[in-house]
Amino acid sequence: MSTDKEAETYQELSDEELIAITLQGKTRAFDELTHRHSRKLHVMLYQMLNSEADAYDVAQEAFLKAYRSLRYFNGQSAFYTWLYTIAANHARNFIRKKKRERTDRIDDDENGNQHEKNDELADTSLSADPVRGAYLKDLRKQLKNALAQLSPSHREVVTLCDIAGLSYPQIAKMLHISEGTLRSRLHYAHKQLQGLLSDAQ
Repeated sequence: MSTDKEAETYQELSDEELIAITLQGKTRAFDELTHRHSRKLHVMLYQMLNSEADAYDVAQEAFLKAYRSLRYFNGQSAFYTWLYTIAANHARNFIRKKKRERTDRIDDDENGNQHEKNDELADTSLSADPVRGAYLKDLRKQLKNALAQLSPSHREVVTLCDIAGLSYPQIAKMLHISEGTLRSRLHYAHKQLQGLLSDAQ
């Protein structure tokens, strides 16, 4: 089977079939899993971390961890849910690490200038309509700023529910919280976002 033909065949397979083939030693099957889920995973991580570069780094760590741990995947949840759990855990650890580093820098330098990256998701499809493009760019900026003002736990549930599109049971299981706690946290986060976006108008 040629490499191109093999790749085309993998595109037609389910995640479960690709996992089985990967465990047989054919890593190109995992390449298809990576390609299939990378965009959505990256969007989720970008919203959690507010940085394209950090989202990319954490996504690569998550895929590597998933590949190394694939034999432990038991199929009780969808592969993407399992993958998102790994990625979300990496993102939470990354946030905690950055927070500690930021605190250390402030302790070392009272003036501690914080250099924030102003990363934007690329969107070349709007170039033909500059008015609409400017409006959506401004809207994305407002949403980005509003999300950044949420606590990590509230930003996380908004990202997993509204952006990644996971169900309440999936998110609750992923975060080890009850669905009631999740609903309460999400309700509060939505109210905060509504207030922040309203103030930005």
